[in-house]
Amino acid sequence: QVQLVESGGGLVQAGGSLRLSCAASGRTFSTYSMGWFRQAPGKEREFVAAISWSWSGAMTYYADSVKGRFTISRDNAENTVWLQMNSLKPEDTAVYYCAADRLLNTVVKGTPDYWGQGTQVTVSS
Repeated sequence: QVQLVESGGGLVQAGGSLRLSCAASGRTFSTYSMGWFRQAPGKEREFVAAISWSWSGAMTYYADSVKGRFTISRDNAENTVWLQMNSLKPEDTAVYYCAADRLLNTVVKGTPDYWGQGTQVTVSS
């Protein structure tokens, strides 16, 4: 069982930055691929970024809409994954969810085993 708790959301002006954190419980965090998703009002939840668990060097994947602006990273010793969001736009406004699964492909497809409760990000114009 993995429990995920997100934090770091808030209100920011367009062009600003936020750093989201996802704290995971469990001793096997390092073997889970992690991801971030978001859901804007009236829209379906969408993939944002994912990071694999490989000991040889984690691989990262991004949605085209955030590539070059967002960075996903993890620290297995701290059981934490982050999403650094720069150059924020009003269209980035959404509830952001952390996700975990043993399979990276499952995370990217949006069907991971575990989800956090979400944190609100609001970008004002």
